[in-house]
Parts: sequence; structure tokens; C-alpha cells
Amino acid sequence: MTDWLISIEGTETGHHVAMALALLAAFLHAVFGALQKGRHDPWLSRGAIDAAYGLMALPFALFVVPWPEPHMWLIFAGAFVIHLIYKILQGMAYTRGAFTVVYPVVRGMGPLFTVIGAYLFFGETFSPVQWGGVAVLLVGIFGLAAYNMVFLDTGRETLKPALVLAMVTGLFVALYTTFDAYGIRATANPFTFLAWFFVIDALAMPPYAYLRWRCMGADRPAPGPLMLRGVAGGFVALLSFGSVMMATRLDSVGEAAVLRETSTVFAAIIGWLFLKETVGPRRIALMTLIALGAVIVEIGR
Repeated sequence: MTDWLISIEGTETGHHVAMALALLAAFLHAVFGALQKGRHDPWLSRGAIDAAYGLMALPFALFVVPWPEPHMWLIFAGAFVIHLIYKILQGMAYTRGAFTVVYPVVRGMGPLFTVIGAYLFFGETFSPVQWGGVAVLLVGIFGLAAYNMVFLDTGRETLKPALVLAMVTGLFVALYTTFDAYGIRATANPFTFLAWFFVIDALAMPPYAYLRWRCMGADRPAPGPLMLRGVAGGFVALLSFGSVMMATRLDSVGEAAVLRETSTVFAAIIGWLFLKETVGPRRIALMTLIALGAVIVEIGR
């Protein structure tokens, strides 16, 4: 499998596989968001998920994949810092603003900055048609955030700081997407990067989440359901982040980032089907714009 993936890098087959992986990552990211939504404190959820995927990845890192090359440890350290700041910003945004407002803003800022980063660091360029697709996608994503904001019932007093945090979080989404793309291309075996990334990335949040849980006293949630959600989220995270990082090695970083943000469409569909949330014609129209923007980016290459 590894040899085949390496052999299709930069080819037309690699492009098709990368786009399929990016769409898979979008769907799984929506599932990931649904698992986090509302059930537990976001800091606790993040700690449980990180602990789960770190433990899942550890045996692969130690016994399955080749050992990282010496230069990779500095890259892992950079990825750890960037992802830690992203998680802190995301947790702060989610505790101050409604999920349906914050999430689209974070995901909307990500692809725009990532396309710019892909140009600066990898020399990738978009055609005018593809830039038009990015614009259509961003109109849909930010329109969805604005629509949710208009009909927001609670949390308006903290809305402004939540939106600022969401925009900065989106910047770090682009930063980690670009940096991770560099990291997965810097090693001979992409699965070496993936396995060790998840092990190292899981070091910070679980201890903090545990201390936060201990301080909650009588209000702290039962550990069983929390850890069960962590295992489910950890498994989804491995597949979601692993898929999009592999996509950035096989083909365009910018295109993979744009297609991943169709997760907002999948999130709304999941909310409608499984969480019994009302979608409505306006949200359907905005989701159609998001999907249309992704299609334009793909056909405009």
C-alpha cells in the first residue's frame, strides 16, 4: 500500500485518490463535530479524543512503521505547538459562541488562508475559475454563519470575542494544514509521519482535561460515557485527519483544503438526519453554494 501511494504522487491517479480522500475527510470531520457537539465540556471531549487516538497510534508508531528520520523530530515539535495553539483557540471559541456560528467561520477562514499558504510554500496556483469556486464556497460558508447568527437565541453577549477567536482559529487551521503537508512530504514513508504525529499530538490535552475534570467536583461527568465518546472521536479523527494529510502529499494542498470544507454540508445533513435539526430552504441554498464552490474548484483545474 505504501509503495503504491508513493508511486502515484503527482499523477492523475494520485489526484483522483487525493480528492476522494479529501471528501472522505470532510464527511468524517462532520461526524467528528457531531460527536463533540453539546454532550460534554469541549475541553473534556478534546482530552478524551486525543488520549484515544494517541493510544491507538502508539503501537503502529513503535512496531509497524519505519522509525522517523532525525530531521523529522523538529517537524513533529513544530506540528505539536501549532496544533496545541489551534486546540486552545478552538476550545475558547466554542465556550464563548454557538457551535453553528463558530464552526462555519473557522472552516471558512481555513481554505482561504491555506490556498495562500500553498502558493507561498509549495508554489501552487489556482486558475481564475478555481478562485471563483473558492469565492462561491466562502460565500456559502460565511452566509451560513451569518444566517445562524441572525437567529441566535443565546450567547449574544460573547458573540464578538467568539467570532474573533473563530477567525484566528481558522488561521491556525490553514497553518497546520500547510505545515502538516510539509511534514508528510519530508519523510520517505507517509505513515511514519501519521503514526508519530498522532502519538505526539496526544501528549498535551489529556492531562489538562483530567485536571479540569477533577476540579469539577460533584458536577463532573461520568468517565464511562466520556471515554466512550473519546474512543469514537479518536477513531474518526485518525481517519479524518489522516485522510486529508495523505491527500496533501498525493496532490494539491489547496484543493484538498477546499474540498475538506464541504464538511459544513455533511454536518448539516447529519444534523437533519440524526440530530433532528431543522435545515430549511435558506440553509439548503447556502449549503448548495458550498458544494457548488467545491465542484468549480475541481473542474476549473
